[in-house]
Amino acid sequence: MKRSLQLRRLARTAVCLFFVAIFVSSSSAQSLVSGVEAISMTVSDMDRAIAFYSRVLTFETVSDTEVAGPQYEQLLGVFGLRVRVVRMRLGGEFIELHEYLAPKGKPIPLDSRSNDRWFQHIAIIVGDMDRAYQILRHNKVEHASSGPQRLPDWNKQAGGIAAFYFKDPDGHPLEILQFPPDKGAEKWHRPSSRVFLGIDHTAIVVSDTDVSLKFYRDVLGLQVVGESENYGTEQEHLNNVFGARLRITALRGAAGPGIELLEYLSPRDGRPFPPDERANDLLHRQTILLTTNAAQAVRDLATARLTFVSSGLIANQTTELGFSRAVIVRDPDGHAVEIEQK
Repeated sequence: MKRSLQLRRLARTAVCLFFVAIFVSSSSAQSLVSGVEAISMTVSDMDRAIAFYSRVLTFETVSDTEVAGPQYEQLLGVFGLRVRVVRMRLGGEFIELHEYLAPKGKPIPLDSRSNDRWFQHIAIIVGDMDRAYQILRHNKVEHASSGPQRLPDWNKQAGGIAAFYFKDPDGHPLEILQFPPDKGAEKWHRPSSRVFLGIDHTAIVVSDTDVSLKFYRDVLGLQVVGESENYGTEQEHLNNVFGARLRITALRGAAGPGIELLEYLSPRDGRPFPPDERANDLLHRQTILLTTNAAQAVRDLATARLTFVSSGLIANQTTELGFSRAVIVRDPDGHAVEIEQK
């Protein structure tokens, strides 16, 4: 009888595991988004921004478009707008620069720090950290780190990675990063004559990783691909935050750059996202994600009670900006996320 009871328990466990496997497989197959399509940022002077990203970081201009009208006002939540949008590529990844010709927004706070909730950067992979840093120094970029840092070997997930934070002409934080041979995607280790290779991920500061995962993993369907806890003098000098101890969670979709969640376990004095931030403020960045079903995305986002920037799902009635329908929402900390269908 005892053996029979054990067999029944094993059978029930097997059935449970079977249905869990089906659920996980189904969830993975039905991810709301396929991945990151681009990262956009608002700039004050488009010609200056293009010169910086092309001349210093070797991005290539793909398109240069000017948009206005009700559909873009409803999408971006800014009335009376006229926006110049420039799309640029580095390797296989893209950024979008947005200059609001009208109306102008607010500048980035001068006292912004890497642990403030509005922090977001793109991580540009380089083939040679020393050479890349020399190029940045030659072009007199503003430091956000004290200098390039090599993360220590005791950190199994991050050991050997070299990184440096700096700023573009508008004050947006950027990172250059070099992977050691045992880390990073295979494409970052292919021989190349280029110094700046492409974008590995965008990183955002969050207040609570578990809350953010309910959005990025459970609602959007991105997969967790790595986790680490980083601290020590190298991390402090990289972020330029004394006592920095970070919980880092990396997510990815089927294509495109990843998204890294940066939760400061200490210090916990990072400021919250400004509640009045708008798309024409220079503080504004948004992560653009692709979906094959924008209508379903809106339903799922509404069910999750996310804050909408857009006034619902916006149909793009022109060929400008290359999408058919899109919606912008804010994640639990206030970061803007655009979900678009081609």
